[in-house]
Amino acid sequence: MRLSNATVVLPPRLNHMQNLPWFACYMQTLKAENKSQNTQKSYASGLRALIETTLPDENVLSENDYQQMTVLELAERMEPLNGRIDRWTHGLSDLRPTTYNARLAAARHLLKWLGHRWPDHLVRARTGKRLPRTLNRREMTMVLDASAKSEDPVASIVVTMMLDTGLRVSEVCNLDRNDIDLEDGSARVYGGKGDKDRLVLFTRRTLERIHAWIPIRDARARDDDFAFLLNSAGRRLQPRGVQRLMDSLAQDAGLPKGKLTPHVLRHNFATGLLERGADLVTIQRLLGHSSIATTRVYLEISDQTLREVYHRAQATRETLEAVAASTEEEQELIETTPSTSSVGIE
Repeated sequence: MRLSNATVVLPPRLNHMQNLPWFACYMQTLKAENKSQNTQKSYASGLRALIETTLPDENVLSENDYQQMTVLELAERMEPLNGRIDRWTHGLSDLRPTTYNARLAAARHLLKWLGHRWPDHLVRARTGKRLPRTLNRREMTMVLDASAKSEDPVASIVVTMMLDTGLRVSEVCNLDRNDIDLEDGSARVYGGKGDKDRLVLFTRRTLERIHAWIPIRDARARDDDFAFLLNSAGRRLQPRGVQRLMDSLAQDAGLPKGKLTPHVLRHNFATGLLERGADLVTIQRLLGHSSIATTRVYLEISDQTLREVYHRAQATRETLEAVAASTEEEQELIETTPSTSSVGIE
């Protein structure tokens, strides 16, 4: 219960909507802050358990009560010191640290929106350092082979495009036909994560897959559909559909379930650039990271990749040393070879 009898005071920016349903107002706020669709869904689903958490002598909220609760009523219900948040966090103890922190982030955002102060005793869980998961060369070859032989023609273009461009799964699904410039060999990504636009470049392999896909895409397309990637029903490919496709390809390639994901292909793209000598700033721009600290995680590459990079560097060093030694021998030969002189000739 509250520590005093004082009523909750909303921040001035919420006074005009204090009697409106909170859910619609809050979701509109998330859109206005350019939160991604995934973030909006994550916040909406994660906050439900918090708001529905009951205190002693409280009734369980009905669906209508949950949706139609006013902003002011929610602010009174979410008062940080009444014990509701603590009771809710106790029920999150079995979650992974990353999931726990995501739920806390959603709750913190809601309380800030309502004008409440976040309790100091609720802190983020410590997470271990996790390196990006990637496929080795053998596994990647098997995946590419499985996608080329798949009965679904979209499999090959999806795997190749994600592996060669580093696009996020949402960005691949949101590509429109007009976003792709075949002459320039590039595509413009609009409204990526953080509502950022960027340019991605295609390899020759990707362009070949695109040219092969376009006739299939045109046959599947409806008159009013601009999506570049379409499923067998002629509708825009969705992230969930891409993940199902990855699960199927992993099974065909003999990989464990969960080993192949859209983000794993993105990690393979980044580590591949790093192995070939690309700098972090370039990788950051191609991946669309807002902070280079996010990109820096790819420096912590796997032992196998590190071994490959080491042997490649050693081979390059030995080649350079051999060339240098050969050059020195040629110079020494020139200096010690007798030359014809006119001295002493009358």
